[in-house]
Amino acid sequence: MGKIIGIDVGGSTTKIIGYDRKQLVSPLLVKANDPVSSVYGAFGRFLNENKLTLNDIDRIMVTGVGATFIDEKIFGIPSYKVDEFLAIGMGGLFLSRLNRAIIVSMGTGTAYVMADNDKAYHIGGTGVGGGTLLGLSNRMLNIRNFNDIVDMAKDGDLKHIDLSIADISHDNVGGLTREATASNFGKIIDLATKADVALGIINLVFQTIGMMAVFASRNEKVNDVVLTGNLTNVPQAKTIFDGLTALFGVAFHIPEHAEYATAVGAAMVIPGTRATEI
Repeated sequence: MGKIIGIDVGGSTTKIIGYDRKQLVSPLLVKANDPVSSVYGAFGRFLNENKLTLNDIDRIMVTGVGATFIDEKIFGIPSYKVDEFLAIGMGGLFLSRLNRAIIVSMGTGTAYVMADNDKAYHIGGTGVGGGTLLGLSNRMLNIRNFNDIVDMAKDGDLKHIDLSIADISHDNVGGLTREATASNFGKIIDLATKADVALGIINLVFQTIGMMAVFASRNEKVNDVVLTGNLTNVPQAKTIFDGLTALFGVAFHIPEHAEYATAVGAAMVIPGTRATEI
């Protein structure tokens, strides 16, 4: 049996991963300025780096917003389109080794999927995501490179940016600790540095995503939340989500290869009623 290829064609990147006997093979990421070109480019690079031929591939499973542009078999190999929310759910569960969880896909915006064994459905989303982070950084800091924003934020201090419970009360409020955020950017001082602002932007984005995940977990009565997508690579993410775990008791998970979760989920789907042949 040949390898199965999962491809997630996103708004800014295309991700590809091999799936062979429940093992993941060579995850890759390429820029996706043109969806069709990025799919063929990613697939060609995958074959080259793994010294594979077209005959080594059993089928190709494509998902993501850019999948709508793929209207023919890729290099003549059996190709299928997979519902993106199903792929998010299945990939998040596989990587986290959980059977039931809220899967959060943090891309340009953010999608929330309830995944339960082999079922998954979209429960909502927010326009706050990586696009928000880049847009605010562009406007406020004149910085457009994602890695530059993250590096700059390492020296930031949220006490110069955010209003905390400690700033407005001598005691904890309603179970919230004195360190909890009362207002993002509600205390920004004149002497705030670019590093402070960069960290404030990152904190705003992740706290918004995280709080919506907390509400979703309560609504769906599930305690586990799996974080996926490119934003999981931001070093500050773990600290921010750990803080939300301490406050609300929701378990946030960032599994290995989290940025490839949707491609992984697509590869796992068995063709038939859950995947449309191209």
